[in-house]
Amino acid sequence: QVQLVESGGGLVQPGGSLRLSCAASGSIYSINTMGWYRQAPGKQRELGARITRGGNTNYADSVKGRFTISRDNAKNTVYLQMNSLKPEDTAVYYCFAEVILAGFGYANGYWGQGTQVTVSS
Repeated sequence: QVQLVESGGGLVQPGGSLRLSCAASGSIYSINTMGWYRQAPGKQRELGARITRGGNTNYADSVKGRFTISRDNAKNTVYLQMNSLKPEDTAVYYCFAEVILAGFGYANGYWGQGTQVTVSS
């Protein structure tokens, strides 16, 4: 069993900042890629940012230059620093992780429950 718990969402004004956290727990041996995806009402889920265990990052064009993804491998935690937020960033943000369970030799993908980010005046 693996659980991903997101935190840090909320209501913020345009131009403001939020920092999301996602902590993975369970019988984890290691975690490969972690990422943040977002889904607005009526729209499909889309990639925001992802990061490999070694620290290589990839960002959607819509957030590049404004968001920064990072991780703490010792804590099995990934972060998303969101600056210069826009109303179009409003969505539920979901954490994703490719987790290798203890006792297994392969990775499975897991999703968090999501945290709401609302950017509005």
